[in-house]
Amino acid sequence: MKKELSVIIVLVTIFFISCAEEHSSLKSIEINVKAPFEMPGIKVPDFSNCKKLLITDFGAVPGNKDKTSKAIADAIYQANKVGGGIVVIPKGVWLTGKIHFKSNVNLHLDEGAMLLFSDNPDDYLPAVSSTWEGMECYNYSPLIYAFQCQNIAITGKGVLKAKMDVWTEWFERPKAHMDALIRLYHMGAKDVPVTERQMVGDSAHLRPQFIQFNRCENILIEGISIKDSPFWVIHPFLSKNIVIRDVEVKAHGHNNDGVDPEMSQNVLIENCTFDQGDDAIAVKSGRNQDAWRLNTPSKNIVIRNCTVKNGHQLLAIGSELSGGVENIFMDNCIVTEEAKSSLNHLVFIKTNERRGGYVKNIFVSNIKADHIKNGILGIDTDVLYQWRHLVSTYERKLTSIENIYIENIQVSDVQFVSKIQGQAELPVKEVNLKNVTADTIHNKRFIHENLEGFSWDEQPSEQKE
Repeated sequence: MKKELSVIIVLVTIFFISCAEEHSSLKSIEINVKAPFEMPGIKVPDFSNCKKLLITDFGAVPGNKDKTSKAIADAIYQANKVGGGIVVIPKGVWLTGKIHFKSNVNLHLDEGAMLLFSDNPDDYLPAVSSTWEGMECYNYSPLIYAFQCQNIAITGKGVLKAKMDVWTEWFERPKAHMDALIRLYHMGAKDVPVTERQMVGDSAHLRPQFIQFNRCENILIEGISIKDSPFWVIHPFLSKNIVIRDVEVKAHGHNNDGVDPEMSQNVLIENCTFDQGDDAIAVKSGRNQDAWRLNTPSKNIVIRNCTVKNGHQLLAIGSELSGGVENIFMDNCIVTEEAKSSLNHLVFIKTNERRGGYVKNIFVSNIKADHIKNGILGIDTDVLYQWRHLVSTYERKLTSIENIYIENIQVSDVQFVSKIQGQAELPVKEVNLKNVTADTIHNKRFIHENLEGFSWDEQPSEQKE
């Protein structure tokens, strides 16, 4: 009897699963991208035939944060329940708290729609599994958060905007904040369980990311504009198959990187505009012991046809790179004249003696820029910022850096073309520059220490040295 009952349960389960699959109109497409390395196809969701769920049908009211937050959550629940749906934000300004995704959901903002996110920290509680600069912890929820989801999207012509009054106050780093960072650093180094790394409260003020996809797959962000952010703007973490397309970022707060792919793989970033207070694209792979434990590199990332109006670097790698970074291709990007007061490098690879990890197979080509404060390529193996004096080194592990290819770069004004500061114990290897030109060079063209294997092939140009 028990055996027969088990068979019936299995058959009923299969029936309901097949019914759900038939009911759902969610499909997927595979995007194939050419790169100088073997690049897997990127699978992303296609919601074109899915049901639309208008948040006003779920009780959303302009200016009413609580009703709108609940309406969005209820619509997301329903979209997930039917196996795939589009949660529609109509024209207007909609004040909301946090948004938590479920699988098979597209959050779509109509043209003229704005989701305005509260700056009350209590609206981002309870704490969720997140990160702070490469270290896992429980912190305030990102404004938009997905954990272990598949087939998710944010699309449309609307705007995501963060209210900034409180977060701007939190840009300051008082003693309580620094003490919290020290405490988290020691917990990471000692492999304290992540659930015990509770970082909310006690004036720790670890600001949340705007968008974080944590351990997710098959992600699309397309068409939207993002204005202002408490911390990093778009943060794929331990995620795969990601397309970020036609997105505009304008965020000039502290640590406002545009996109931070971290321990993430198979990523395409294209046709985006970045105007932010920190790095435009910052490829990361975790910090120290945490990343060695997770053991997941960032790899197979293509960035193309993007424009940068402000930012510290066009492409940064590190300094949190302990899980490794490989197969990065940036092509056909423009740094506008507006960025000349902020841009430090086009490409900056940064690490230190605590990181370990590796960097290899970095390809950058067809970039145009005006004035750069420092130079086209920077590699620095001793970047510790405030951490140099805050905490000691638990384990000393150097980072191997090799196979860097920079080609067809046109810049008007720099201090140097490349500045490479490797470690004597582990030199940087194989840096290749081809047709990399600068109209004016104020310092030495090349400033190199501990570099093995360097080639430079430049077409003639007038230069002042």
